[in-house]
Amino acid sequence: MANIKDYISIDPEVLSGKPVFKGTRVPLDTLFMHLEKGISLADFLDDFPSVSKEQAVAVLSIAERIMTSKDIEKIYERAA
Repeated sequence: MANIKDYISIDPEVLSGKPVFKGTRVPLDTLFMHLEKGISLADFLDDFPSVSKEQAVAVLSIAERIMTSKDIEKIYERAA
């Protein structure tokens, strides 16, 4: 897996520092909101053409690795 910074950008000048797909102004949470509503990844990519499939899949992979980590409690505490 490549570096997380290859896919995610956090810049105070872009959407007040909200995490976005690198090189875009599309917040990461938009992907998760689409998926929660049952909207397919293909439809998400159609809705946000500035996000590549590689970026979306990488972000989902990062989320999976975090959620399945044996250290998830520590990660959550640090993020909270």
